[in-house]
Amino acid sequence: MNIIVSREIERVCPEFVGACVEATVENSDYNEVLWREIETLGERYRQTLTVETLKQLPAIEATRRVYRACGKDPSRYRPASEALIRRMLQGKDLYQRDTLVDLVNLASIAYGYSIGGFDADCFQGDTLTLGIGRADEPYEGIGRGMLNIEGLPVYRDAAGGVGTPTSDNERTKMTRGTRHVAVLINGYDGNEQRVRENAEYLVHLLRVYCNSRDATCFVYRYND
Repeated sequence: MNIIVSREIERVCPEFVGACVEATVENSDYNEVLWREIETLGERYRQTLTVETLKQLPAIEATRRVYRACGKDPSRYRPASEALIRRMLQGKDLYQRDTLVDLVNLASIAYGYSIGGFDADCFQGDTLTLGIGRADEPYEGIGRGMLNIEGLPVYRDAAGGVGTPTSDNERTKMTRGTRHVAVLINGYDGNEQRVRENAEYLVHLLRVYCNSRDATCFVYRYND
């Protein structure tokens, strides 16, 4: 997978660093051990965070800052990592989907980065470009219907948008039958070490819970 970070993103976040994890996987409906990890992390956050201090976590604060720089209200279009942790802090259960979706959510809440998980076989072409959403650009968010992505950072393949930090697209979403995944970590805080750690954690989760034997990761930036 080739990933291009556009000048649009470079202008609002020159320090951006991303990571891509690719793997062949075996998905399942539910994994009890994985959910115990999620519940343990949720309990820890309930003891240490509030819905207000959550916004101050470096990865989340940086994503919110980029939203504002792009002209988007981060409290109306919350980054997915913030929305997931916020739900935990409010005492609500996370939605259980399947093992792939659940482990990507775990990786996101563990580090605070908004992470896009995709069925790589659904991409059009072999290149993704990270830019900013345009007015009236068609985009169907997963479980959200048509989403206004104007002013949101967005990855596009040859056919259009596939992922934003708020919601990924129905067209390229992971499903129970997904066998080849691409997972993108968005480090708007520019912390390459932490982004790498998040990617390595994802590789670990994919090996443990989805029997991946070929999971790999790489880091990318503007003009790499």
